[in-house]
Amino acid sequence: MRGLTGAVTAVLVAQGLAAPPVQYPLVQQLSDGSRTEPQYEGAKKRPLHGRFLQITDFHPDHFYQIYSSTDSDSACHRGHGPAGIYGAETSECDSPIALVNKTMEWVAKEFKDKIDFVIWTGDSARHDNDDALPRTASQVLGLNTLMVQKMAEVFGKHNNDDDEDRNPNNDFIIPIVPNLGNNDILPHNILSKGPNRWTREYSSLWRQFIPESQAHSFQQGGWFYVEVIPHRLAVFSLNTLYFFESNAAADGCSVRSEPGYQQMEWLRIQLQFMRERGMKAILIGHVPPVRQEAKTSWDETCWQKYTLWTRQFRDVVVSSHYGHFNYDHFMLQDFKELKKDTKKGRMKAAEARAQDDSDDMSPLVKTDYFIQLRDQWSSLPSPPTKSKSSNFLDVLFGKKKKAKKEFRRAEKKYIKKIGGPYAERFSASFVSASVVPNLFPTMRVFEFNTSGLDSLDTMAAIPAPAHFEYDTSDAEIERKKKHKKKKYKFVVPDGPNEDAGPGPAYLMQPLSLIRYTQYFANLTFINNDFSNHSAEEGGVVKGRKWHEGKHQGRKPRHEPDPRAFGYEEFYDTRDDDVYRLEDLTMGNLLDLARRIGDFVPESDMDVLAEPKLDVRDDEEVEAEDEGDELDNDSEESSSGGKKHKKHQKKKGKHGRKHKKKKHDHEKENEAWYTFIHRAYVATMEREEIEEEFGR
Repeated sequence: MRGLTGAVTAVLVAQGLAAPPVQYPLVQQLSDGSRTEPQYEGAKKRPLHGRFLQITDFHPDHFYQIYSSTDSDSACHRGHGPAGIYGAETSECDSPIALVNKTMEWVAKEFKDKIDFVIWTGDSARHDNDDALPRTASQVLGLNTLMVQKMAEVFGKHNNDDDEDRNPNNDFIIPIVPNLGNNDILPHNILSKGPNRWTREYSSLWRQFIPESQAHSFQQGGWFYVEVIPHRLAVFSLNTLYFFESNAAADGCSVRSEPGYQQMEWLRIQLQFMRERGMKAILIGHVPPVRQEAKTSWDETCWQKYTLWTRQFRDVVVSSHYGHFNYDHFMLQDFKELKKDTKKGRMKAAEARAQDDSDDMSPLVKTDYFIQLRDQWSSLPSPPTKSKSSNFLDVLFGKKKKAKKEFRRAEKKYIKKIGGPYAERFSASFVSASVVPNLFPTMRVFEFNTSGLDSLDTMAAIPAPAHFEYDTSDAEIERKKKHKKKKYKFVVPDGPNEDAGPGPAYLMQPLSLIRYTQYFANLTFINNDFSNHSAEEGGVVKGRKWHEGKHQGRKPRHEPDPRAFGYEEFYDTRDDDVYRLEDLTMGNLLDLARRIGDFVPESDMDVLAEPKLDVRDDEEVEAEDEGDELDNDSEESSSGGKKHKKHQKKKGKHGRKHKKKKHDHEKENEAWYTFIHRAYVATMEREEIEEEFGR
């Protein structure tokens, strides 16, 4: 390995990185929407593979030192300790440049000619986690420049030396869609209304990724979209920092002058434009819409609008993808959590909240978050099950016929509860784990349906985005004027046309997601610094925010002796004995969430009863549905905090008793334990998982 110290890396960043190659889309996009032929032969010949890569949270750190200490005072920058050549797995240290280099080399080898586009969901600079080495703006931009260069090394079109080609969107073989992370700015988390220094800096740095017709829009708010498959699929890069509760410079999505409101308006207008053109959209962002008592990432007004938007544009939106959280999982947005006022186009101003400028949660909070997510899913509607018990007397007295009738009635009620046969009561958000080895480095590749896409005319002109008028009023002045009790009005997006069928997130069709494959790099094995490491040694100290990692306090070898670097397949959602997802449409995701929520603690294993069929009439079901809808005035607890019904685990479905054999109980809980094993990217042993999450 090259000795990439801070000084050497600073030189590398300064040299040769100022003008990385620019992107090469399938079709050039001009501001006036006029047709222009591609400037390279590959555009017409590049086949559609039906796969895209998500990679996130690199957090490169040019101060990282091999065999430095992983404690909070050192942050792998000094001292002596177990920090390995490719990273200190399970610690809070950031990524050595060696990990970034090897990761991108592996991506080039495995995926360069096998994917159609890349979604790169933010945080391409180190954390501000060392008081002795505070971050500077030049460092943050330098590290992001380094990552742009790495993307160019893998996906750049290196044989294009035409000096006459001045198009800034013309030198990558596939579209790369970047996204702004909370550590890509300074100070971290805090981004004021644009245009500002950071939107201008990234408009220049990402000029090869941002369509020319949207450069001005990006400078205003840091959001844009790219037609990754011209005339069929666009990826929308959302600036989630304006939704982020930890951003003290923004205040939700209800007041017109706020950038969060402006972004939602832009998204509404552009998604309607996609609908009118017969296109579909993928939404990406950095900070995911986490919404539990243990952890809430977005302002509630932004979550409400986002969820309403995904409901109204469910015929357009294919999927949503995020990073930031480091833990591999997914979440559902339940449209029953929409407030009545939200659905009517009015909303109170964002509530005042305590600012949390930390990037991480304590292990206790993370445990509570996942358990709350499980408890929320335990209340999902369950499909009826047919009784297997029947005898001659049942047939003689017509009981079997009656049971069949009751089953059909219960099935009808279930379908109504989930929003129809395609579960259109929900939307989903996928959260990918990170490259930075807070766990093990990861990435994922999604596969999508390409039926009928090969015959597309991708050479036709791409029109400019729909017109959007950005509000330039002073957000700070408006924030001081606003009234907490006032309800601000907004335009509710139109829903799908009456004759529109279910969208690609709900029914398998062109562009629907089929599966994803998760990859990880086992740094414990690759670094090859320790052997026979027991779970009792080192590890995370509960209750602390800084994690020193599994090798805490141990002394490594005298000299690095790493094994060959590479990622390996962790799991595939389709070819998997536990997840068993035929595809990633909502019905299958809902079934997986329900199975995860069906967890039964060991202490309750002998007491649960078989659930009864729901045979209530339509009026009773509708009355319950209305009762589930949240009202603006019913959301405040006595302490003034948010109280979401989704956090209250319903008793009844799992509170009834029935006997279970031990192996049946273990099988029933396998989905939950596997979900946690994958969330923590195989860094927890089964015994640890059962002890921590078996309650």
